[in-house]
Amino acid sequence: MIRLEFHTHTIFSPDSLTPPERLLEACRRKGIDRVVVTDHNTIRGALAARKLAPEMVIVGEEIMTTRGELLAAFVREEVPAGLEPAEAIARLRDQAAFISVSHPFDHFRGGSWRLEDLKAIAGLVDAVEVFNSRCLDPRFNRRADEFADAHDLLKTAGSDAHGTNEIGRSTIRLEDFQDASALRESLKKAALDTRLSPPWVMGISRYAKIIKAWGKIVKS
Repeated sequence: MIRLEFHTHTIFSPDSLTPPERLLEACRRKGIDRVVVTDHNTIRGALAARKLAPEMVIVGEEIMTTRGELLAAFVREEVPAGLEPAEAIARLRDQAAFISVSHPFDHFRGGSWRLEDLKAIAGLVDAVEVFNSRCLDPRFNRRADEFADAHDLLKTAGSDAHGTNEIGRSTIRLEDFQDASALRESLKKAALDTRLSPPWVMGISRYAKIIKAWGKIVKS
């Protein structure tokens, strides 16, 4: 059995200041065996991290569609933001990626889904993120878990870590795997170890956005 962190961000996301090397250091320090790096609408951070630790890093991406966010693993080619969900999913399927849905009912954040839109893609994805450590209202995670049960979908959990102190708050214990197909099989018997993050972690993302915006102003 290994410990998997499924949802992390690096400095390549607009709301994180975590360099890939620091993310990997934190994972090792916290006993995480594998990590999916899921920056917003880019795989650059994941590719940079994989160069540093190919045995640990899975290339992923959190993709903003016209209806809500998808959370993918084993991504080979970057999928741009702004596509219709069916088109984004088709592009991920073409590259044999694993497809989950990020924090679908967290309406405090962008990227949440309307129920009817989520139902429309339920037969096209592999899983739902049923626990996200950054969901401030526990009801959001409960609704995601209930939706996964109702639609016979696999379940993922993740810290949604934008800072190193968040890494490892929600992980998955499962048999080791090497590709999306094996991940699907391992998740059928997985155990989710989950904890909510304190509300103040949302300030990490706000601070990162401010620092990056200020940097652009100074450069201009």
